[in-house]
Amino acid sequence: MSGMRELRDDQGSKVSLPEQVTRIVSLVPSLTEAVEATMPGTIIAATDWCTHPEGLDVPRIRGTKNPDVAAIIAMAPDLVIANEEENKVEHIAELRDAGLAVWVTEIRNVDQAIASMTRLFEALGHAQVPWLEQARANWANPEPVFDYPVTALIPIWRKPWMFVGSDTYAGELLGRLGIFNALGLHPDRYPKLELTQVPDTELVILPDEPYLFSVDDGPEAFAAHAALVSGRLLTWYGPAMVDAPAELAWAIRSALS
Repeated sequence: MSGMRELRDDQGSKVSLPEQVTRIVSLVPSLTEAVEATMPGTIIAATDWCTHPEGLDVPRIRGTKNPDVAAIIAMAPDLVIANEEENKVEHIAELRDAGLAVWVTEIRNVDQAIASMTRLFEALGHAQVPWLEQARANWANPEPVFDYPVTALIPIWRKPWMFVGSDTYAGELLGRLGIFNALGLHPDRYPKLELTQVPDTELVILPDEPYLFSVDDGPEAFAAHAALVSGRLLTWYGPAMVDAPAELAWAIRSALS
């Protein structure tokens, strides 16, 4: 097709894009925020979980795991943005079979996040993204939270209890701050475990998403010091990465002070 560019996403899949992409559907909350921060007004639909930027007024197409595929197809966007962890293979295939361009990101650590978003925004015509360059600088050599290594459990759900395991963005991000995941060598990425199956640690890190841990819901289950942190800072790649090193360090340091 005249005027189309053939590119490849993080998984090496071919993605055909027009010279100017102006209509994007995002199936990934963190990427919704990233795109709007870089290309305001280009997001034409997003998931129910896309809470940032605050006040984003676009049609909602249900959740990351159950998007309204028919509605997305009817919108005929220039591009659909997805993620291999957050979205299902069958939905991505259905969108592609309908002739839509789908860009799939694959992100398991901080360096991958920066490289992936750099690639995406270059494909969208933005070789320089100020917030992304600041995130790169802030994560290049972040100051450890403490002068000594600390091992932590990182629950993400209860009923049943689920934890951050191996090969995850959140686990690698905390490792850069000198906080080591007690389940970082577990064979599962997000193991479901009884509390009797997890090791004792000095610290437990409780994010407010996907499960909304709070002062009254979570800390009482552990003998360890509990740090309540923003799930967005812990798990969202995008503009949240800029403030994440300092704000996570402050929250964790406060829990052990």
